[in-house]
Amino acid sequence: MLHFVHHPFYVAPAPPGSGFRFNKYGLVREALDASGIAMTMHKPEPMPRKWIEAVHDPEYVSEVMAAAVPKAKERRIGFPVTPEIRDRSLLAQGGTWLAALLALEHGFSANGAGGSHHALPDTGAGYCVLNDLAVVANRLVEDGKADRVLILDCDVHQGDGTAVLLAGRPEIFTISVHAEKNFPTRKARSTLDIALSDGTSDTAYLDRLNDMLPDVLHDFRPDIVLYQAGVDPHRDDKLGRLNLTDAGMDARDRYVATLTRTQNIPLASVLGGGYGDDHGAVAQRHARSILTLADEAAKHR
Repeated sequence: MLHFVHHPFYVAPAPPGSGFRFNKYGLVREALDASGIAMTMHKPEPMPRKWIEAVHDPEYVSEVMAAAVPKAKERRIGFPVTPEIRDRSLLAQGGTWLAALLALEHGFSANGAGGSHHALPDTGAGYCVLNDLAVVANRLVEDGKADRVLILDCDVHQGDGTAVLLAGRPEIFTISVHAEKNFPTRKARSTLDIALSDGTSDTAYLDRLNDMLPDVLHDFRPDIVLYQAGVDPHRDDKLGRLNLTDAGMDARDRYVATLTRTQNIPLASVLGGGYGDDHGAVAQRHARSILTLADEAAKHR
């Protein structure tokens, strides 16, 4: 049984003056429905403001809440923060929180949004308004749901905002596996960064995962893994610089699910990045990732 978190408002109206579109989030749900997988849908509540302000600058949070983000910050984000996009961001935050709680209960769960890993303390950036990974990791610890949280970010872009927001937190371990020469130009310092050369293919990518992830899980002993399962490492992604095939993406997700579930570590995945002119094809990659994770997790219950 797949426990999937989704809200209709994940699909916000197209932001004025931006090429970014939110329709893939609805298309992912449609693809999962069409797959025939046994699935329970869960609808999130907005993340309470106090938990967002626990990691983000309260002044910036006030700007987001008022849908009055300064133009310079909106340029960094890539679109204006309208009331609809504000509400969507708060729900996506709540969705990652709900996915984490469901993973703690069932072993695996997926949020059909989230992974906003570029958002920094006092501004959004790179299509990210608020950083759900940092907010949820902090809340899990502070709310007593977990003593140690591992964030495994396999988006093609470095999780710079997550690294900055959680720096100096020994109870939260951040890993970013990304293309070295891709956005952002100025990288932050995660607990562990795996920077990959342009064109890295399936075997080399999986070798790098295998070289580090078992040791991290053994040494850090997380109570939960938050998995940023971006599909932009795919060779056909519009903003990626890596060369993973469909089979390589499947192998990545099976490896992560197998390694965590055989050690009884709950796994909560978030959507992360995936870009292309064919939104249906991108959504299919995201849905395939979730289905692969769910299938492998079910084998090791």
